[in-house]
Amino acid sequence: MESLTSGTLAGTGSFRCEQCGYVVTLTAADELPPCPGCSGASFVRASLFAGGRFQRRAGEAPSAEQRAELVVAARALIDTPGEYLAYEDAGRLRIAPLEKEWTRVGRSLAADIRFDDPTVSRRHALIVRQADGVRVLDDRSLNGVFVNGERVEWRVLTDGDEIVVGRYRLQYLHLTSVPSTKAVPPAAGQQTFS
Repeated sequence: MESLTSGTLAGTGSFRCEQCGYVVTLTAADELPPCPGCSGASFVRASLFAGGRFQRRAGEAPSAEQRAELVVAARALIDTPGEYLAYEDAGRLRIAPLEKEWTRVGRSLAADIRFDDPTVSRRHALIVRQADGVRVLDDRSLNGVFVNGERVEWRVLTDGDEIVVGRYRLQYLHLTSVPSTKAVPPAAGQQTFS
């Protein structure tokens, strides 16, 4: 597929940033702007019908150590067995218990886990809890849902899986038991449950 750069007279259509996947839609004789998501300059035409899945590039992804630290901090705050999503939002650790059969993730005001960010679709993902396991489903999002770096339409989740929704990285935690000792109180800037 032909690569275009910002400032190029691109014409009508949607263009995906090759660096972060952000989609820009243009009309008439608009020029491609720098990417609003990462300030990148290289785009390809976006298509709903393009074959094959693509891998999300690392970009500003946290290191494996940083992800492990977030998971350890989240586990220390949880005092009840169950399924949870842990993520950082505005510099704070958030933990969302998965208690309903369906948990909506998106930008919509109706979302159970809401991210007010243009990289997140209004209806981005669904987390479905059933007797045979917990799944994440792409809810027709524009930028896709990624599990452990792979773009997916749906995937059964296991403890420790990382779900990427737009710019947000959520860690799926399934605790069958919790330590009997009292957890250390959260550090400044951490919130126990959202």
